[in-house]
Amino acid sequence: MGQQTGLLRLNKYVGMIALCVLVFMPLFLVIMRSVTTDGAFDGFGAFAIIFQEKYRTIFLNSLLLGGGVVIGASLLAAPLAFFMARTELRKHRWIDVVLIIPFMTPPYIGAMGWILSMQPNGYAEQIVPFLSYVTPSFFSYFGMVLVMSLHLFPFIYLIMRNTLQNIGGRLEEAGIIHGGTFLYRLRRIIIPLFFSGYSMGALLVFVKTIGEFGTPVTLGNRIGFYVLTSEIHRYTTIWPLDFGTAAVLSTMLLSVSMFIWYVQQWLVNRRYDKVVSGKGQTQAFTKLGRYQVFAWLYLLLVLVLAIGVPYFSVVSTAFLNIQGNGLAFDNLTFRHMVELFTGSGRDALWNSIWLAAIAATCSAMIGIWISFIIMRRNGLVEKSMDFLSLAPNTVPGIVVVVGLIFFWNAAWNPTPIYNTWMMLVTTYVILYLPFTIQNIKAMYGQLGESLVQAAKMSGASSFYITRTIMLPLLLPGILAGWIMTFTISMRELVGSLILRPPNMHTSATFIYSQFEQGTAALGMAMALVSVGFTTIVLLIVERMKDRSQLYKQY
Repeated sequence: MGQQTGLLRLNKYVGMIALCVLVFMPLFLVIMRSVTTDGAFDGFGAFAIIFQEKYRTIFLNSLLLGGGVVIGASLLAAPLAFFMARTELRKHRWIDVVLIIPFMTPPYIGAMGWILSMQPNGYAEQIVPFLSYVTPSFFSYFGMVLVMSLHLFPFIYLIMRNTLQNIGGRLEEAGIIHGGTFLYRLRRIIIPLFFSGYSMGALLVFVKTIGEFGTPVTLGNRIGFYVLTSEIHRYTTIWPLDFGTAAVLSTMLLSVSMFIWYVQQWLVNRRYDKVVSGKGQTQAFTKLGRYQVFAWLYLLLVLVLAIGVPYFSVVSTAFLNIQGNGLAFDNLTFRHMVELFTGSGRDALWNSIWLAAIAATCSAMIGIWISFIIMRRNGLVEKSMDFLSLAPNTVPGIVVVVGLIFFWNAAWNPTPIYNTWMMLVTTYVILYLPFTIQNIKAMYGQLGESLVQAAKMSGASSFYITRTIMLPLLLPGILAGWIMTFTISMRELVGSLILRPPNMHTSATFIYSQFEQGTAALGMAMALVSVGFTTIVLLIVERMKDRSQLYKQY
């Protein structure tokens, strides 16, 4: 027993060391690099650049973009949340599935699709010529807000809908009985109860927006609207490289993200209204009747903007022979698809597949190991490991990437993985490890102790219990984490763009480079194939999860 306890303790500390190496050290080095100059401690002197007009504008642009997207996503999501929580549309559950598609679409692909539609003589003007008076206004701050709001509104929609459903109808009925008008009930009952849930969604959207890389670097750079992420990318990839300034900007971005997380936690803890109790819960319901047609028209409008426009542009561009000849049946061709699978695009696609598969498998293995340690005990080390395992999901991806450069390219680091394919695998694992751990923890928390206790009473070893009981029961969570890591790694842009070895493309960097070089057709063909491939893999893994659930029942 003493030997087994010693092995468990050793396993715990090894896991803690692994997370410190993978997560803590890169972020720590970003902060240290920002307060040092030529290796000497400089305090906060480096942050004086924020007072320069250029960097002050960039910082304010990031905040302005984050605030605009929160407003835009909220305005898009609020009517849909009301329709799906309080009206007869809630019986159509397929709407929830369709509304998730924009969030699962890589943001840079959505931005490229909108650019192809709204550019001069683009698809919008070809289909509706009088839009030529409107399309120029798209290439502005408001265009960026629109594109990013259409990408992120599903996130805040789900939170809004769930909050409205949980509020229920009893409190509103009480307000009506006591003579409260609609505006009074809205101000004193609905909005206060709605605020805690909405504030969490709004602040998360803000953090995701200021940390977003794809849309700012494709659309923002085109219109001269520079933000922190696009400037960090410029300083780390374009000569002359300036990692010191990149570290300062990364620390600023990290500080804003951490401050927002603190504000969100403070708001929730300060006012946390319990709207779900053991009493019967009546659902507030508004019958739209003949006005239901307006709800369907609004839903259709949102789906056309969020899914129709970008995917129409992607598909059209991929199959048009000469883009300048416009939309016409005699201008359709499979030439770009053939070129994709016979040229460099084939290698880029294959690179993404095997890199993502290795990263997802490594993430699953590490996730199982870390989850077992975290869930079995609740000490200081376990809590620290839990925090570190979730940190990459709360920090902008480009900050993590800059930290990985500092750590793995340091002269004192003997591990020769920098500038190799192993660097990309490591990056994917670190960025998406939280998804795997959270899925496994969710499944682990649902398991009872009776099976494990019965196995121990029968003399089973820990290894046997893990292999024959725990892993089969946790398989749905493991598969969910694997497919999320694989799917997102296949489309990951910022880490792939900055850390890929020379002459090695992934599907995301191939799409980006083709779009930047003016050969958008080949890039959109790759986008179409990548989305289709990951969708097929997702369906296969979901089928495997269903089979494992049947095994679990029996």
